[in-house]
Amino acid sequence: MAEAADVFDFVVVGAGSAGCAVAGRLSEDGRYSVLLLEAGPEDKAFWIHVPLGFPMLFTDPKVNWMFETEPEPNLRNRRNYMPRGKVLGGSSAINGMVYMRGHPRDYDLWRQKGCVGWGYDDVLPYFRKSEDQERGADEFHGVGGPLVVTDQRIRSAIGEAAVAAAQQAGIPFTPDFNGVQQEGAGYYQTTIRGKRRWSSARAFLYPARNRKTLKIETMAHLTRLLFDQGRAVGVEYRTPSGLKTVKVRGEIVLSGGAVGSPHMLQYSGIGPGEHLRDHGIDVVRDLPQVGANMVDHFSAATMYHCTRPITINDMARTRFGRWKAGIQYVLFKRGMLADNGIHAGILTRTDPRLERPDIQFNVTNWSVGSRTKAGLQPHKHPGFSLNVVHLNPDSRGSVRLKSPDPLADPAIYQHFMSTQHDIDAMVAGIKIARKITSQPAFAPYIEREIVPGDRSKTDDEIVAFLRATGGPNLHPVGSCRMGADDTCAVDPRLRVRGMEGLRIADASIMPTIPAGNTNAPCIMIGEKAAAMILEDAR
Repeated sequence: MAEAADVFDFVVVGAGSAGCAVAGRLSEDGRYSVLLLEAGPEDKAFWIHVPLGFPMLFTDPKVNWMFETEPEPNLRNRRNYMPRGKVLGGSSAINGMVYMRGHPRDYDLWRQKGCVGWGYDDVLPYFRKSEDQERGADEFHGVGGPLVVTDQRIRSAIGEAAVAAAQQAGIPFTPDFNGVQQEGAGYYQTTIRGKRRWSSARAFLYPARNRKTLKIETMAHLTRLLFDQGRAVGVEYRTPSGLKTVKVRGEIVLSGGAVGSPHMLQYSGIGPGEHLRDHGIDVVRDLPQVGANMVDHFSAATMYHCTRPITINDMARTRFGRWKAGIQYVLFKRGMLADNGIHAGILTRTDPRLERPDIQFNVTNWSVGSRTKAGLQPHKHPGFSLNVVHLNPDSRGSVRLKSPDPLADPAIYQHFMSTQHDIDAMVAGIKIARKITSQPAFAPYIEREIVPGDRSKTDDEIVAFLRATGGPNLHPVGSCRMGADDTCAVDPRLRVRGMEGLRIADASIMPTIPAGNTNAPCIMIGEKAAAMILEDAR
């Protein structure tokens, strides 16, 4: 039996990248009481705060949902591993900390699709508002916000070789992927301060801890939304001490991410009616777009045997190397653990006729033999990678119920490599990676290409390699698509169609996927959602 209900003005479900921003800003106003619910624990794990700690968090069930997709028919029926954050900060507490907003055209396209108020000029003020930019304020960047954005302190030989090689291959240098020109090769900025991760929780919740207007409850797993005549009026959630119920005077904001939010809606009775009935769930609102339209960046890694012992592989493969790195970090905040290991980026076009980049290369200072629930297994030799990422895929997946049990994992379908457009772009991306790594700047560092290697030369062989090894870049979005008409799950003010008192603020509302990493766009969505909620509450 659930405990007697407390009452709050707002309840935010999910303390991820967007949810932390929503709760922080709503409670900052001072007029409203806010409850933030998070299914995972506090962000106290040591590795959360270490920049190179994310490999340790990659398969840690204490802070990671550790989802897997359903078998992918176009990827040899493989199940793809999908780590997602289950902790204060959500995936911003376990990710690679790259600060990337996407291309301005991404947001103008949202506006053209009917999402009034979501063009680039509309969202840029919210990017700037959240930001404490190390380089200072300008027309693209802000200072004084809660989210720290800094240049990487460590410049690796591999990263510098990649930037130089890209220019030798005809790709220009760009000093700022979030500035005047996204296209080019350069160095990422990160959400790191003082050699420590700066997650969304660190940014928005730490300053709010002592506010009387904010209550944070961890280990609180939503079991259902409560409705009364088409209005969301409360939530029921499971805690270690049992079920609890909370009522809401104002609104409930779902911020469970592209997997969590549609799943929560579906087991609460909002989603494709026939699908819900098949699982014995009473339909509150038949909304087919809930769980549909999910899209992720598809990626595959090209890997190289490095000629020198300067990579993370060399640190990770021996006990002495790991101890040395640990001592350097703990005592001096130096060494490989003080950096995220993603040392450069390259954004370019697979076809010069395209108006903007459609391929991203992440230059990482490691190479791995596996990337599954078993963990990240580095090769036993020096190695580095160019991860090839398709930025504008056609393929669309979905999130569906496996069971009416809210504690059960959902069924996730991605349908990667389902169109010729997606296949052609990735084949071109592999060829561009090889063009870059064949330049003189890389010659001192490459002994040989180990993945895909000599067995993947023809287009058909490259496609076979992609189907055998490719997978999600862990940027799922779009599963509760925003739009102007009734075919969309939420309207441009993020209100769930046909319901009152219920909004969504996270990656699931994106109509299309931004060209780049998605953490910064999620935080922007949280900022803008909070502003709209406060405006509508007046």
